[in-house]
Amino acid sequence: MQLSDNFGRKFYYLRLSITDVCNFKCEYCLPDGYQHKSKACFLSVNEIRRTVEAFAKVGTQKVRITGGEPGLRKDLPQIIRAIKNIDGIKKIAMTTNGYNLAKHAQAWKDAGLNQINISVDSLTPHLFNKITGVNRFDDVMRGIDKALEVGFDKIKLNSVLIKEFNDNELQQFLAFIKDRNIEMRFIELMECGETSQFFNQHHLSGDGIKTFLQAQGWVQQLRAKDDGPAQVYSHHNYQGSLGLIQPYAKDFCETCNRLRVSALGKMHLCLFGEAGVEIRDLIQEDTQQDALIERLHQAVQTKEVSHYLQQGNTGATPHLASIGG
Repeated sequence: MQLSDNFGRKFYYLRLSITDVCNFKCEYCLPDGYQHKSKACFLSVNEIRRTVEAFAKVGTQKVRITGGEPGLRKDLPQIIRAIKNIDGIKKIAMTTNGYNLAKHAQAWKDAGLNQINISVDSLTPHLFNKITGVNRFDDVMRGIDKALEVGFDKIKLNSVLIKEFNDNELQQFLAFIKDRNIEMRFIELMECGETSQFFNQHHLSGDGIKTFLQAQGWVQQLRAKDDGPAQVYSHHNYQGSLGLIQPYAKDFCETCNRLRVSALGKMHLCLFGEAGVEIRDLIQEDTQQDALIERLHQAVQTKEVSHYLQQGNTGATPHLASIGG
């Protein structure tokens, strides 16, 4: 039976974190770098397989592998292959900072990865380095070129809108996608428990970009039922497209279609607001599938109508890397 909540929302999309470790030090997420706070082991390939099998049986069609930085896991190809072989899963996507994409893009695609999102917060090298805390701009650009070369079904670039950092780069990004089949996405900065001060100083609404696009003849596209929350615009003069994710917009949560599982085996109903539902005890044996599915159905009935970000709620999320952004 399809996973659905008390507000009629159906969940076709699972965001699955496989590590909370990240090798970047982004100002809006981990400005002091990743801090090892526990020795807990991340989900194994078999635990991941059992998790996705259960979600697939209750309607999940798309899985996005997230982190931290998922490219840090040496068994990433095995994870992708395990997910690919599960009945009902039609799309496997991944979000990465792109540091080793040029080296591994072909192997990941051969394993079954269909779509890839690459975090690129600036196309200006010194600003990229300032935002991310690492000197990896050229590596990421080579990774984007390699992703285009190997031919993923979809390639998206994610840029977090940050006032006083990258708020004047719209024209650069538009030029970048003019002749590239890439979806450029701008994501409004979100407040987390450990980043409130940065958020208050640098949050920027995406409304200005939306107004510009509409004035320039960009047309909003329809969303598929397993698409993420971006409003995507296309233009007849551009090979690429442009998306906006505005979590502070009115009624943003009405179309929520995704759930999350952390790298330590907790199901999260929202990026914000709750501590998660333990499922790791039910992914130790293949015979536990029925009990796991029952727990998933019970859990989604407690999902709130909204993330309440507009009220300043950041819930139990210390930073975006903690449960997969």
